[in-house]
Amino acid sequence: MEITQQYSSSDTVNNRWDDEWDNENSSARLFERSRIKALADEREAVQKKTFTKWVNSHLSRVSCRITDLYRDLSDGRMLIKLLEVLSGERLPKPTRGRMRIHCLENVDKALQFLKEQRVHLENMGSHDIVDGNHRLTLGLIWTIILRFQIQDISVETDGDNKEKRSAKDALLLWCQMKTAGYPNVNIHNFSTSWRDGMAFNALIHKHRPDLIDFDKLKKSNAHHNLQNAFNLAEQHLGLTKLLDPEGDVDHPDEKSVITYVVTYYHYFSKMKALKVEGKRIGKVLDNAIETEKMIEKYESLASDLLEWIEQTIIILNNRKFANSLNGVQQQLQAFNTYRTVEKPPKFTEKGNLEVLLFTIQSKMRANNQKVYMPREGKLISDINKTWERLEKAEHERELALRTELIRQEKLEQLARRFDRKAAMRETWLSENQRLVSQDNFGFDLPAVDAATKKHEAIETDITAYEERVQAVVSVAKELEAEKYHDIKRIAARKDNVIRLWEYLLELLKARRQRLEMNLGLQRVFQEMLYIMDWMDEMKMMLLSQDYGKHLLGVEDLLQKHALVEADIGIQADRVKAVNNNAQKFAIDGDVYKPCDPQVIRDRVAHMEFCYQELTQLAAERRAHLEESRRLWKFFWEMAEEEGWIREKEQILSSDESGKDLTGAVRLLSQHRTLEDEMSGRAGHLQHTIAEGQAMADGGHFGAAKIRERIADLRAQWAALEELAAVRKAHLEEACALHQFQADADDADAWTLDALRIVSSGEVGHDEFSTQALVRKHKAAAAEVASYRPVIDALHEQAAALPEEQAQSEEVKGRLAGIEERYKEVAELTRLRKQALQDALALYKMFSEADACEVWIDEKEQWLNSMEIPEKLEDLEVIQHRFESLEPEMNNQASRVAVVNQIARQLMHNGHPSEKDIKAQQDKLNNRWSQFRDLADQKKESLISALGVQNYHLDCNETKSWIREKTKVIESTQELGNDLTGVMALQRKLTGMDRDLAAIEDKLCDLRGEAERLAGEHPDQAKAITGRLAEITAVWEEMKETLRNREESLGEASKLQQFLRELDDFQSWLSRTQTAIASEETPNTLAEAEKLLALHEGIKNEICNYEEDYQKMRDMGEMVTQGQTDAQYMFLRQRLQALDTGWNELHKMWENRQNLLSQSHAYQLFLRDTKQAEAFLNNQEYMLAHTEMPTTLEGAEGAIKKQEDFMTTMDANEEKINGVVEAGRRLASDGNINADRIQERATSIDDRLEKNREAAVELLMRLKDNRDLQKFLQDCQELSLWINEKMLTAQDMSYDEARNLHSKWLKHQAFMAELQSNKEWLDKIEKDGMQLVSEKPETESVVKEKLSALQTMWEELESTTQTKAQCLFDANKAELFTQSCADLDKWLGGLEGQIQSDDYGKDLTSVNILLKKQQILENQVEVRQREVVELQSQALVLSQEGKDTEEVDGQRQMVEHKFKELLDPLRKRKNFLVASREIHQFNRDVEDEILWVEERMPIATSTDHGHNLQTVQLLIKKNQTLQKEIQGHQPRFDDIFERSESLLMEDSLAVEAIRQRLANLQQLWGLMIEETEKRHARLEEAHNAQKYYFDAAEAEAWMSEQELYMMSEEKAKDEQSSVAMLKKHQIVEQSVEDYAETVHQLSKTSRGLTAAGHPESERIGMRQSQVDKLYAGMKDLSEERRGKLDERFRLFQLNREVDDLEQWIAEREVVAGSHELGQDYEHVTMLQERFREFARDTGNIGQERVDAVNRLADELINAGHADAATVAEWKDGLNEAWADLLELIDTRTQILAASYELHKFYHDAKEILGRILDKHKKLPEEVGRDQNTVETLQRMHTTFEHDIQALGTQVRQLQEDAVRLQSAYAGDKADDIQRRESEVLEAWNTLLEACNGRRVHLLDTGDKFRFFSMVRDLMLWMEDVIRLIEAQENPR
Repeated sequence: MEITQQYSSSDTVNNRWDDEWDNENSSARLFERSRIKALADEREAVQKKTFTKWVNSHLSRVSCRITDLYRDLSDGRMLIKLLEVLSGERLPKPTRGRMRIHCLENVDKALQFLKEQRVHLENMGSHDIVDGNHRLTLGLIWTIILRFQIQDISVETDGDNKEKRSAKDALLLWCQMKTAGYPNVNIHNFSTSWRDGMAFNALIHKHRPDLIDFDKLKKSNAHHNLQNAFNLAEQHLGLTKLLDPEGDVDHPDEKSVITYVVTYYHYFSKMKALKVEGKRIGKVLDNAIETEKMIEKYESLASDLLEWIEQTIIILNNRKFANSLNGVQQQLQAFNTYRTVEKPPKFTEKGNLEVLLFTIQSKMRANNQKVYMPREGKLISDINKTWERLEKAEHERELALRTELIRQEKLEQLARRFDRKAAMRETWLSENQRLVSQDNFGFDLPAVDAATKKHEAIETDITAYEERVQAVVSVAKELEAEKYHDIKRIAARKDNVIRLWEYLLELLKARRQRLEMNLGLQRVFQEMLYIMDWMDEMKMMLLSQDYGKHLLGVEDLLQKHALVEADIGIQADRVKAVNNNAQKFAIDGDVYKPCDPQVIRDRVAHMEFCYQELTQLAAERRAHLEESRRLWKFFWEMAEEEGWIREKEQILSSDESGKDLTGAVRLLSQHRTLEDEMSGRAGHLQHTIAEGQAMADGGHFGAAKIRERIADLRAQWAALEELAAVRKAHLEEACALHQFQADADDADAWTLDALRIVSSGEVGHDEFSTQALVRKHKAAAAEVASYRPVIDALHEQAAALPEEQAQSEEVKGRLAGIEERYKEVAELTRLRKQALQDALALYKMFSEADACEVWIDEKEQWLNSMEIPEKLEDLEVIQHRFESLEPEMNNQASRVAVVNQIARQLMHNGHPSEKDIKAQQDKLNNRWSQFRDLADQKKESLISALGVQNYHLDCNETKSWIREKTKVIESTQELGNDLTGVMALQRKLTGMDRDLAAIEDKLCDLRGEAERLAGEHPDQAKAITGRLAEITAVWEEMKETLRNREESLGEASKLQQFLRELDDFQSWLSRTQTAIASEETPNTLAEAEKLLALHEGIKNEICNYEEDYQKMRDMGEMVTQGQTDAQYMFLRQRLQALDTGWNELHKMWENRQNLLSQSHAYQLFLRDTKQAEAFLNNQEYMLAHTEMPTTLEGAEGAIKKQEDFMTTMDANEEKINGVVEAGRRLASDGNINADRIQERATSIDDRLEKNREAAVELLMRLKDNRDLQKFLQDCQELSLWINEKMLTAQDMSYDEARNLHSKWLKHQAFMAELQSNKEWLDKIEKDGMQLVSEKPETESVVKEKLSALQTMWEELESTTQTKAQCLFDANKAELFTQSCADLDKWLGGLEGQIQSDDYGKDLTSVNILLKKQQILENQVEVRQREVVELQSQALVLSQEGKDTEEVDGQRQMVEHKFKELLDPLRKRKNFLVASREIHQFNRDVEDEILWVEERMPIATSTDHGHNLQTVQLLIKKNQTLQKEIQGHQPRFDDIFERSESLLMEDSLAVEAIRQRLANLQQLWGLMIEETEKRHARLEEAHNAQKYYFDAAEAEAWMSEQELYMMSEEKAKDEQSSVAMLKKHQIVEQSVEDYAETVHQLSKTSRGLTAAGHPESERIGMRQSQVDKLYAGMKDLSEERRGKLDERFRLFQLNREVDDLEQWIAEREVVAGSHELGQDYEHVTMLQERFREFARDTGNIGQERVDAVNRLADELINAGHADAATVAEWKDGLNEAWADLLELIDTRTQILAASYELHKFYHDAKEILGRILDKHKKLPEEVGRDQNTVETLQRMHTTFEHDIQALGTQVRQLQEDAVRLQSAYAGDKADDIQRRESEVLEAWNTLLEACNGRRVHLLDTGDKFRFFSMVRDLMLWMEDVIRLIEAQENPR
């Protein structure tokens, strides 16, 4: 309601202004009104733009968009989609179509939905929206916005009474609440309060303060504020920019602002709920990060602790102990130090780890996180286990150390025990060696056995003693294993015992061998005696003459002889073994011989002779026995063969041949078995005869008997074979005769069955029954055809019989009868088949015709009842029905064609019912033609009526259109020719020309339509032409109006054109300014580059409009020149504004260009800063995670690592400084982001400086830590040394006087050592104090260590002094004298050394002499203290009353000598130092010369490398050499500086030194020069090799590509071929891209050649090779592309062929179906369906086959490599297609036959029913009189006429039955005949009944005529009688 009122009020205002426009005519008022109207239009345009954006923001969810709000919503489709998106509900589906009625229907659906949503729409209809009414369309959108966006907004105010606000007030209140407190923001409405943009920014800042710096916004810069807010809302909040800062908000429209603000409200309402979740997530993340750090700390500490434990375990597991008691004790002391000092801190660290893990897990449980569990190996349990391993290793080491102590004590006891046992073993071994050296074995076997037993007892004793010897060896081995110190002596004695033992064993073994040889020889002699006795027994057996009396006797003797031979064979091995054993003892030589060898040889020879004789006798006896067995075996086999022959002769002599076929076959089978048996027996017989013949030929003692038996047996066998042949021939003849008779009987039986089947006259009573008979007859016909080979085989059997049987009358008669009956069956089969086919076709035709007539009747009834309506909607309904009728008519047309085809086929075949068929066909065709004419007539009427209605509709619309345009033209009549009028005219006539052209085209179309319709509808021609005349009149009227208006305007058209162009140019200028004024700033480098490119495109567009602008200015000056009217003034102002806008456009473009360039530079700076910050982050992490090591080695490693890190920092610092400098340059150049750039640059610079300071500080701390660790290590070493010396000082064993002086001297040396090492302590104290002064933080540690060292040192000195005093007090005088003597002796030796003239010949000898000099000086200092000590000792002795003078004399003499030697000692040192300087200088010069000479070959080398790697390596080497020269330069300079001092001295070696220096300087300069030259040469070689390398890479790449392109790999299927094609496309693209690389190579080669490179010619040749290779590669690429395309097309063809073959196979399944229908209706349905199937298959299949053939022909014609395969596929496909077509034809014929059969059955049933019905209708009444009889006779005559048609059908049925019976056989034929018989029987009965009734009626008629004649005669006679009786007498 509110919206409608608002828009109604707007209409009222506009109407009022229109009235004033009409009433007033002053120019000022006119201008004011036009201005107000322009503002209204502008507000409307703002709302349209805003609402369009709002609608698009919602339609984007369903991927839709509108461009014009009025036009795109007019069809209702987008309106429905918008309401569906807003409501979330499904609206009714929009109606398809573009007609006005469709648009109205769609809009109605949308408006109806709004009404259902209780949205009140007043004065608004669907036609308003469809017509594009601007105000109402905007009102509708505003209503929708209120309902779906604003209505739900409500805010409850706080107070005593909570007031519910309206939606608009609630939204205003929400804005006020959110912007409360913001400066320059005062929202009190939805128009002016938002103009400056501060309110929008305040709303965004309230909810997203991170997006806007609100304090920097200025109220005066409204455009920037609005642009900023809208851009941020769109980019960061996803809110569509519904308003434009340039125009929409300068004059804000309330509805537009509300629409836009609502989107803020909905977005921020959703965002509020997300903040709480964000805070919770942040807290959880903080806890997670803290926990992660603790976990990392735990991991680090655990790893360090585990590493320390593992290293300690390795140390503790070391079992390498000192091989002395003292060493083991020291190791034990070190172990104790570890347990008390090193281990406890680590135990504490382990406990801290457990606490840390517990803390981590507790925090994670508190945060409901998955509790952290350290990974495997770092669990607390793992650390505890490792700690347990450490303690176990610690315990094991302690045990090992103590065990080692015990072991050392046991070694001495073992050594003593070894000596004692070794002596005992040596004595026993010597005695037994003597015992086993004696031989006394005896000369026979018993004596040798006794000697063997005695020797075994000795062996037993010695073997038992081996354990004792091994005990000695084991003790020695144990000592050796334990590394006993005196092991050499032990080993020597052990070896002696082993040597004695082994010698004893050798003696024992030799005696045993000799004894065994004697025993073996005696046993061999004994065995020989046994064998000789056995051979004598065997000879007697072999000399027997018994060879057997029969076969069994011979076999028994042979078995016995085999046993004897086996015994002899066994004895052969025995004899051989005995002889071999005996020969072993008969060997000549120096070896031991238990007997004379000749005796042994004689015995062996005798035994071998006896054995050979025995073997010969056995062979002779076996030969005799074998001959005897062969003879008796031959006789036995011959007797067996004779018996078998006699047995078979009896069987073959039988005359039986069998009574029937079975008997004959059985006898023949038995005979064949006998023949097989004879064949097997014949081989055995021949073998036996051959054996006998062989014996006879071999001179066997029974040869005569053998030949006699052989001849007899051969005669018997020949007689047997003759009998068998005769018997076989007889049986085969009998069997053939019986077989022929049986087959003839079978043929007769089959022929009778077939005749019964095919002679049936039944052809079916309808189509279904006929089809069944056809199927049966087809099977019968196939059976008949397949029986012909059986008949032929019977003839062949008869011909194969014996001639007398074959020519017999019985056989000939049987064959002739069978042949005659078979021909009869075949002929009957053919006739029945034809009859069945004819019947089936007839039934099918009648069925189809009846169905078509039923359908035609139904549709004719509908068409006749249909009337053409006048309304368009009703016409469209009728048209839709006609469209559905056409497919049905097409289907029926095909059915009619089928009926005609069947009818023609039947008439062509001469069907008996040809007339009926022709009549039915004509009837159906006539009905169908009439129906088609009726349908076409009705359709034409319908189309014509539709055309008329559409024509009238178009006329109405065109007329309205013309009148609307006429009103527009007329509205401009009152406008003058001035500028004001032209401007108004311009607004009025916008788009008029385009509309007039469209109207004229429409009129032409209507004229043509009117002429056509007038011709088609003469009755309506007047109305049609009348409507056209009306439209033409209106059109002419409008044209006249327009023409008059144009004539009245005159020059205004040009002005109008100018104004139109001015508007267009200003519109373009505004759009371009808007685009350039966009303050969109890029957020990424890619966006910056994109915006720069777009901006450059705008520049090009501006340049293109330059000429238009100049023309506009010239035209404007011409129009406004000299004009003073207000409108011309306004036009001049517009032109001035145009100039201003044009100039501002250029300035804006430059400003925008500057802005984008700066943004691009800023994005580049940001990219570099990210990289720099990554470097800085890595540096800060490294600096923050470096810990102080606790060892000196660790400290030095950390310093090295830190120095490397600082080197890396230096390398990165240059990059970072470059980034900072770039940023500062951008800031100084005034970049728009200068503050941010300066801030980032300063931040990076500060961080870099902080990192540098932190790195330096860390390095200083690491060095301080190294100094501290060095100090601590020195303290530790000194403390160990003090502890070691304390043990020596505490040794108080000086109670023996004999070595007292030596101990005193040792102690003096010890004290001197202490005194000399006092400097060590002083140095440590000095270093400690310096460390404390430089690093106060180390004071506590240093002072603690120093105090401990001082205490230990003082204790050591005190102990030393105490021991010295004790030693001195023990024997003062003696010590003094010995001390003086020692000093005097030492001074004498020192004097000899000082007086030496040897000052060294070279630097080495000088250094050695200086070292000796230093040692002497040290000794002098020590002795000087002894001399001083002598004074104190002399003083003590003088106090004790000793001989003072003697003591003083000795002391003074020693002191005098000592002082005299000090000066010579000092002079000698000076000489040695001077000599060392000269030798050192010479050495340095020589070293430098050698150094230069060593490097000179490298500097002068001509090896410049053969490839890029070697050249780069040589360059690096040369650079290294140059760096070495630079580094060596200070040393070179130092030598020359030192040479100056040496050259000043007067020495003989000065000239030599000068010469060497000159040589050195020359070599040095030469080497520098050569190095520089080599660098230049290597650079040239590097350039060349780099080119060769790049060329080689290019060639390798191209070779790889060539290999790929030359690959013979072929795709296996279509998918792989597509993949290979895609892959090849990628390769082709890479080849194209590689052209740039080849071009770059060419450019490089030209550059090298131009620079005169030494290898220019080779480089040029190489480049030409690369170019050729690239060209060849491109050719190969194209060739492979062609091959791949061929392969792909081949697979395409293969797929098409496979698909088509599969389709054909599927169709073949249908075409090959054996379903023939169950009845007439079923087969009719099958036939119709199959007809459709055949038609579809033919159309679709032929098209597809033709397409495949075309593709195959293209491949073959193109010369495809697989053309043969393609041709094979093509042939196979065409064959399959031909087979399918053949199957379809066959199936069609089969269905037709089935149709005929079932139609016969159907007709028979129908005719039978009609006959029975007629029979029932035959009356029995015969009449009561003549008249009734005559009436009944006439009725009967009519009845007979009626049944004549039925008779025709019966005759047709008979013909069909005959035809079907000829086509079918068996049950089908019987069924057809039965149906025919039923019909004929019923028909005959009906005819008989008719005839009987006719005769009866004739008889009855005759009877009544007789009665009538009788009656007439009686009456006549009565009349005559009466006349006679009444006759008067004559007068």
